[in-house]
Amino acid sequence: MNDREVTEVDDLVARARRGEPRAVARLISWVEDGSRLLPEVLARLPSRGQVFVIGLTGSPGVGKSTMTSALVSAYRARHQRVGVLAVDPSSPFSGGALLGDRIRMQDHATDEGVFIRSMASRGHLGGMAASTPQAVRVLEAAGCDIVLIETVGVGQSEVDVAATADATVVILAPGMGDGIQAAKAGILEVADIVCVNKADRDGAESTAREIRQMLRLGALREGWSPPVVTSVAAKGDIHDLVDALDLRHEWLSEADHLRARRRERATAEILALAQGRARERWKARLDPEVIDGVAEGRVSPFDAADGLLSGD
Repeated sequence: MNDREVTEVDDLVARARRGEPRAVARLISWVEDGSRLLPEVLARLPSRGQVFVIGLTGSPGVGKSTMTSALVSAYRARHQRVGVLAVDPSSPFSGGALLGDRIRMQDHATDEGVFIRSMASRGHLGGMAASTPQAVRVLEAAGCDIVLIETVGVGQSEVDVAATADATVVILAPGMGDGIQAAKAGILEVADIVCVNKADRDGAESTAREIRQMLRLGALREGWSPPVVTSVAAKGDIHDLVDALDLRHEWLSEADHLRARRRERATAEILALAQGRARERWKARLDPEVIDGVAEGRVSPFDAADGLLSGD
């Protein structure tokens, strides 16, 4: 970095650590864009080790955004600083996000204790943007006590959030066949808590009962038994979910669970960054003749891949 860039980075980091929204937004933009200054930024950001990261996932229509807004209200009532990373599907043309979750959370737009950021998935599978873990680091350094990650809502491939969140909440709704879909997709395997939202509708209790029976068939994950709770987020009735999240936080704080969770998160982040960088390097090294050979059937794609890995 040159002197001007060093000054810019130091200024942004200092302002972000004070919680200034514009500085935090700028750093998250750098995270999303993969700025070459990002490694220096992250090296300067302190890790408080106190942030509680909550992932919210589930199929479209179950009320994830409404639930996110209700959780923001609940934690703000405790005077905790809250960061929200709402991942929206990307446009296949511009690569941008709709920002629909910001529209739904306007009640918190003027609250200085809340930072809301919509992030484009940019084609990344798993319901999250690839840069989400680094964005969490920025929000942690900015003083957030709680970070809520709301996934895209594709329904059957949103498991990446479990590698980043301390508590993964799978949200279902009665009458949508979500119980069967969740079991089929294996999404219940990543659930730390299952929440049946819109519990004022018919079938909510039967859906919750069905999920409890499914969970009993599975093994405990690290000794944690995922509770199944009900809520009506649209009316602010999320007390059981907040209690379950508190219980999860307390459980993580016991023994060495939280340290183990942080290690898992760090492992996933390192591997994701390494894979991304390796992919770009391999792409730059691809031989057009080898590509043509694979396309024309003269070269096995396995042989081409092995050659790329070995540097031949």
